[in-house]
Amino acid sequence: MRVDICAVGRLRTGPEQTLIKDYQTRFDRTGRALGLGPLSLTEVEDKKGGGMAAEAALLRRAAPTGARLCVLDERGKTVTSPEFADLLATWRDQGVGDAAFLIGGADGLHPDLRQEADVTLSLGKMVWPHMLARVMLTEQLYRAASILAGSPYHRS
Repeated sequence: MRVDICAVGRLRTGPEQTLIKDYQTRFDRTGRALGLGPLSLTEVEDKKGGGMAAEAALLRRAAPTGARLCVLDERGKTVTSPEFADLLATWRDQGVGDAAFLIGGADGLHPDLRQEADVTLSLGKMVWPHMLARVMLTEQLYRAASILAGSPYHRS
């Protein structure tokens, strides 16, 4: 199952990008044997200033056709890392070809896009900058793969 992160905004060179690339490499390496990956990141940018509706349209186009959609939103469900791993394994075992994780911009995701999602997850009760949300998501994807692989990375 291919995994895509579709996010609003461009990530510039810096520590966040370094962390994302590291976790992306780890996920790809660990996930390959599990039928997970590769992990790709698609960035979209609303250059015309259309707000959340325009960002939602760009995110929809960035997500692969037929992908299971998971949006990250502060109103979403909080899950444990093992529960997140189970979600990925369930989708993979159901034969899902693509899973797309959508991260909105500074104003969040358009309500219609949240309604279209198969799953809405929250990274916690606090609001995180969307650039850090990318780092946290890529780490959790790697952690999920390591849990499914039986690796000692995750200690519960």
